[in-house]
Amino acid sequence: MTSSAKPGPRERLLLAAQELTYTDGVGVGVDALLKAAGVARRSLYEHFGGKEGLIAEVLRRSTAEDVAEYRATMEAAGDDPRARLLAVIDRLGRIAAGPDFHGCRYLAADLALTDPEHPGHDVTRAYRRTLHGLFTDELTALGHSRPGFAADQLLILVDGLLATGAARPEDRPPAVAVRELAEHIVDAGPPPAAATTDPRGSGPHHKMTL
Repeated sequence: MTSSAKPGPRERLLLAAQELTYTDGVGVGVDALLKAAGVARRSLYEHFGGKEGLIAEVLRRSTAEDVAEYRATMEAAGDDPRARLLAVIDRLGRIAAGPDFHGCRYLAADLALTDPEHPGHDVTRAYRRTLHGLFTDELTALGHSRPGFAADQLLILVDGLLATGAARPEDRPPAVAVRELAEHIVDAGPPPAAATTDPRGSGPHHKMTL
């Protein structure tokens, strides 16, 4: 019997960066990443071309893991689309209330990566498209009249839940309130027909709905 081989430099860099960019943000220094991974600077450039490439690969790995968690949560909830969607919200609520929660990795990365051409943005956009597709499929199966629109609303709710959990750790989002909002989105029928609005500000207006 032989013990498992120690991960190589590439894997050690990914593991260290996945941890540090979550706890400290994507602005964490290269020296800190190299020290945590126990690798030479040369390895960073050989395997990822630099820090930008490492950040993008970490986001790619994390999104794959999180999408798998979304799918597993839905599958564990059974076949009812409504129960599957609400199970996701319930699980995110528990995560956001946990002591080790530091916010949404992807929202934080998008805000911190000020270069619009940074490759990490492509990864986070693809991740949100995937989640939107997962939600839309369930809402379509549920017979929702506006599945794509409701999926947009659920994504906004998820972002708000995770952002609030990070910004106000002493006042975690109440699970009951978050779930009620999700139920409203999932169960809502088509909104009333919008009144014509004068773009200059005159004319009839309609109230915004969730």
